[in-house]
Amino acid sequence: MSTNPQTVEYEPGSLTLLIRRRIAATPERLFEAWTTPEQFVQWWGPPGVECPGAEMELRVGGAYRIRNRMPDGNEVWIGGTFERITPPSELVFSWKMEHVEAPAERVTVRFEKSGAATEVVVFHERLANEAVREQHEAGWIGCLDGLVAFLEN
Repeated sequence: MSTNPQTVEYEPGSLTLLIRRRIAATPERLFEAWTTPEQFVQWWGPPGVECPGAEMELRVGGAYRIRNRMPDGNEVWIGGTFERITPPSELVFSWKMEHVEAPAERVTVRFEKSGAATEVVVFHERLANEAVREQHEAGWIGCLDGLVAFLEN
């Protein structure tokens, strides 16, 4: 499954992050991998981070929780609610790391058909500062790498 390198876009000083990655899969397949907990746990997380559990109530207003096990063994939970679900083209959800005192962020994931492939677009907004944006950039790139590897197997 061939992919093109992702592109990362943001304006200096902005508190948003936009990542695009072309993946050789249909929007339907990508939407399924993103919204089925049994598949999601197999690819989620940047290198060194495992996902031992994910819960998803796939409906507008439904909750989700993602359990991340860090390389040092500590666990971090990410959670939120689904704000918009448009199969197979879009997911919009709030994003909150449960151990961090900060307002919820928002993530929009779009699956845009592009010939025989799909462009996955991740737009992460309401970020607290540039350092948080940089952490999310590395995390999303790692997650998309994991998604590609999962789909290749």
